[in-house]
Amino acid sequence: MQRCFTNILTTDVAATAAFYETLLGLTPKFSSDWFVNLADPQNPALELGILEQTNDIVPAGARNTPAGVMLTFVVDDCNAVHARALAENADIIEAPQDMPYGQRRMILRDPAGTFVDVSSLI
Repeated sequence: MQRCFTNILTTDVAATAAFYETLLGLTPKFSSDWFVNLADPQNPALELGILEQTNDIVPAGARNTPAGVMLTFVVDDCNAVHARALAENADIIEAPQDMPYGQRRMILRDPAGTFVDVSSLI
């Protein structure tokens, strides 16, 4: 395998990309009106794609609201990401809480409706 990343399907590529740039500090490697490829500046192999869900390259059966997916991002400080999410009026589903498996976790939704788990080690 040479590369692997997830694409989030969205009706608003710019807003969804901006969400991940602001929340997690990801930066664009490629940007167009229908696709943005984001990466972590410290580890460019960690990538995330933002893809317009009505674009011709998306199969017709996949052009609906996301379901059955939750993206997980393990960060250094869940509380710091929570503070940025609050400042951006993000759709926070669960505020940070300590989990029995040794992580502090929060759940939110991105502008495309995708569930996002942001966790850090306790």
